[in-house]
Amino acid sequence: MARWQFGITTVYHFLMVPLTIGLSLLVAIMQTAWVRTDNPKYLAMTKFWGKLLLINFAMGVVTGIVQEFQFGMAWSEYSRFVGDVFGAPLAMEGLVAFFVESTFLGLWIFGWDKLPKKVHLACAWAFSLATQASALFIIAANSWMQHPVGIVFEDGKPRLTSIWAVLTNNTALAAFPHTIAGAFAVAGTFLVGISAWHLWKKSDREEVWKGSLKFGTWVGVVAFAVLAITGDVQGKLMFEQQPMKMAAAEALCHTEQPASFSVFAIGDVRRPDCENVKSITVPALLSFLAHNDLTSEVKGIEDLVPLYQEKYGTNYPVDERLGDLSGKPIDYTPVLPVTYWGFRLMIGFGAIAAGFGLLALWLTRKRVPQGRWFPLAALASIATPFLANSFGWIFTEMGRQPFVVVPNPNPSGVDGVWMYTAQAVSASTVGEILTSLIALTLTYGALACVEVYLIRKYVRGGIAGVMPAKTTDGTLAFAY
Repeated sequence: MARWQFGITTVYHFLMVPLTIGLSLLVAIMQTAWVRTDNPKYLAMTKFWGKLLLINFAMGVVTGIVQEFQFGMAWSEYSRFVGDVFGAPLAMEGLVAFFVESTFLGLWIFGWDKLPKKVHLACAWAFSLATQASALFIIAANSWMQHPVGIVFEDGKPRLTSIWAVLTNNTALAAFPHTIAGAFAVAGTFLVGISAWHLWKKSDREEVWKGSLKFGTWVGVVAFAVLAITGDVQGKLMFEQQPMKMAAAEALCHTEQPASFSVFAIGDVRRPDCENVKSITVPALLSFLAHNDLTSEVKGIEDLVPLYQEKYGTNYPVDERLGDLSGKPIDYTPVLPVTYWGFRLMIGFGAIAAGFGLLALWLTRKRVPQGRWFPLAALASIATPFLANSFGWIFTEMGRQPFVVVPNPNPSGVDGVWMYTAQAVSASTVGEILTSLIALTLTYGALACVEVYLIRKYVRGGIAGVMPAKTTDGTLAFAY
């Protein structure tokens, strides 16, 4: 139940995160274009997309605060284990990134017509860059759980010796650009879908929607290209650092040389022997994805399990905190349907979004397609990068089970540091966890209604909703 609680709240929170990360920088670019050209089109774009950014940012803050509180609520043993390491990046995220982000966002909101234009623009760049920095610190913390570095192991706990090693962890350096590219893919698709709908409805200020549509298509196409490159780098690191995760992603039960890439599996992938699974495969592609050649060996689950048992043990420690698992055999195989299909859904939804982005870029090179199919398809495409991001994180987190802190199978990191997920939970009662699970899920459901209502309201309101007409005394109504 503790895992369900963290999973539900984290996946919901991460629906806000990529849109905020991507849209914040795009709004700063729009405002820069306005300051440089004084073209009212760019001012309208800044105001409209900035309004949607603010709604999403507020919801992201509300839902994100719970994430760090959950470490103490349901994962106190985990907090004690990683506290010396996580304290630094989480403090940097809170003090350096989030406070800067919030301060300059506040100045940006209330500084229209009060601050000089260039100072106001600097506020936009400050909060947008702080948003990127915030992502870096969080990803560095998460990457340490995937690949512990920069510590010494003393008295059964890791002690931080180099925050620089944590921030420059090769796992973090691969995950950060991949995550940021995913955020821009979300923001670009968001711009395309809403702009296409307004053009279909023939809303006022057509030049605003055409400009946003073109901007969004280019952002999305470039982001998806970066996603493919960084995803390849990240995948090769996973083959090296977490071979079981990548074998599970392919439902690769038996070692192959060369190894084929499974495009689609038919049958029951729940069993680690894959006796009833038939796959449509691309020969030798998995060997290339793993090691950059077409002939190398890739170990399967059945051969990896004995290696894990030899290095990390066959049974859980005898510990009352483990409950029914105390002293029981360890299952080193992740939940295969989740990892296998999560990996494919991540790639599949990303490919659909990228394909529509390329199609939109081609179709709108001279004029926007007429008819209802294009705006409806553009609106539907907004969901695809959100889903790709969510399934990507589910695969990343579920694929490392049964570890919450993954051991290093090679000398690239500190050896002997790991923690089982079963050891990480708080000594809470079933009633306590169930109460918080239900309460947080219902609260997040209510917040989802608020988010959808506000986004829908201001999307439909268009430019008039953020740049109202002048009042009778000649002043502008307060837009925010």
